[in-house]
Amino acid sequence: MRRTFALLLVALLIFALVGCNTTGSQKADTPNTPTTSTTPTTTKAQQQANQPPSQDNAYKPAEPIKTEPVKPEPAPTEPPAVFEEVVAIDNDYCTVKITGIELDNIWGYTLTVYLENKSSDKTFMYSVKDGAVNGVVWDPLFATKVAPGKKANEKISFMDNQKEELLGEFTDIELHLRVHDADDWRADDVAEEIVHIYPLGKDKAENYVRAQQSTDTVIVDNDQISIIVTGYRVDDLWGYTADLYLINKTDNYLMFSVKDVSVNGFMCDPLFATTVAPGKASFENMNWLSSSFEENGITTVEEIELTFRVHDSEDWSADEIFEEIIKLTP
Repeated sequence: MRRTFALLLVALLIFALVGCNTTGSQKADTPNTPTTSTTPTTTKAQQQANQPPSQDNAYKPAEPIKTEPVKPEPAPTEPPAVFEEVVAIDNDYCTVKITGIELDNIWGYTLTVYLENKSSDKTFMYSVKDGAVNGVVWDPLFATKVAPGKKANEKISFMDNQKEELLGEFTDIELHLRVHDADDWRADDVAEEIVHIYPLGKDKAENYVRAQQSTDTVIVDNDQISIIVTGYRVDDLWGYTADLYLINKTDNYLMFSVKDVSVNGFMCDPLFATTVAPGKASFENMNWLSSSFEENGITTVEEIELTFRVHDSEDWSADEIFEEIIKLTP
């Protein structure tokens, strides 16, 4: 009996030991992982994407990229023409050379000139008989003496702001040069020459062409001459002025003048007579002194009547080129 009871105790102990080992084994084999949930997980980026946009995070269009406007490359320009010395006169008695140009001279556009008197006993006068710029009459300031056997550096200046503004660039300067005995006006000229100076090059030479204005009064325009009244004005220096534009289309020097002039029916002669060189145009003024208007009680010019006359200035026996009575109503 005791033996049987002992066997039962042994069997219970063995069973208990086996049960303990089984429980420990299960705990050792089971991984230490969190309980799996069926609820899907989201990342932080996804959560932010699913949130409604706030004021700060609302979509903002990209600002346009600011770029500097592309400046076109300047068109290539031709280098300014280099002035070349012009020998105007060179004979046994004298020399005249145009040596340079001064654009900023206080007397206006200026040519520098070299003069030489080769005479041993005579003083020579050097002057410009006629001048023109771009085909328009423009007599420069120039007249000087050079003693026997001496030389001089002088200047020929064109001083007229109004003409310079009208004509623009000097492309063709024409000078009618004269050299003569300063002490004997009856003696033959030592030299007389017409010379052209092309400051920008001969290929750039252009003649001035005046555009006709609606206010112009055309007195005559034919194949020989043009006479145009371009306007009227009160002149502080003279009194009253009629501005004229004259063109000589012939090969001769022409004298333009007026006679039998009346203003508002009163005889009232102006200061006007001018010579225009062959193929040239000229801006001129017909001036009345304020005193002549005062003497006749003229305060407003209503009508000008005159005879315009044009003739060959070097042949007084030649027929008139133009002579006609003209009435102007300023």
